[in-house]
Amino acid sequence: MARIFITGSSDGLGLLTAKALLEKGHEVILHARNEERKRETEKKVAGARVLSADLGDIQQAIRLATEVNALGRFDAVIHNAGVYQVPADQLLKVNVLAPYILTSMLIKPRRLIYLSSDMHTGASSGLDHLTSSRITYSDSKLYVLMLSMAAARLWPDVYANAVDPGWVPTKMGGSGAPDSLEQGYQTQLWLAESDDINAKLTGKYFYHKKEQQCKAEAKDSSLQEQLLDICEKLTGVSFPA
Repeated sequence: MARIFITGSSDGLGLLTAKALLEKGHEVILHARNEERKRETEKKVAGARVLSADLGDIQQAIRLATEVNALGRFDAVIHNAGVYQVPADQLLKVNVLAPYILTSMLIKPRRLIYLSSDMHTGASSGLDHLTSSRITYSDSKLYVLMLSMAAARLWPDVYANAVDPGWVPTKMGGSGAPDSLEQGYQTQLWLAESDDINAKLTGKYFYHKKEQQCKAEAKDSSLQEQLLDICEKLTGVSFPA
């Protein structure tokens, strides 16, 4: 049995992943944005342990990391939380800074899984938008992919990978999304708990359990270091190399 923490798991792909892992007998800690959503999640998943924190608030993200650490070491952390059509400030904090804070502060797990998107290929080059109000969803998904690649490079004892779940019919994706909802969470599930040799890789970008090519900037170690430096300045949290 593995211990797994999943951000943004009060609905959508995060909740589906959590339910599937619980059904397999794993211990799963869920996360909701606020106390109201926490109570709703507890009703959806009987007996579930749910932590609440608004990842759009840097101090709440730091508090969440402290609360998770108080529960001990986890085998896997799935950075599922994400926002789409929101102001640039929230895109930055939820999609980039929160996973950076949690990655940096949590007791290091054996496996790290980050949700990116094929939309990262449409991101601007470089890191200029990271410190401006022009950051887009595509930019944020490139930066979180870059974070996963940095973790894989700096922590060779961890399996750190990113996932494109596809365009799936969740609240974020919309009812007309063409990809499979079932396939949308199976890769995260697989990377979090499988002993399959193909799941025990690191520094990869997956779609439906198959490695995909990603934008070259994500693999650029100098850009990764710049990303970590900027995130440290914005959050006050250092990355433990």
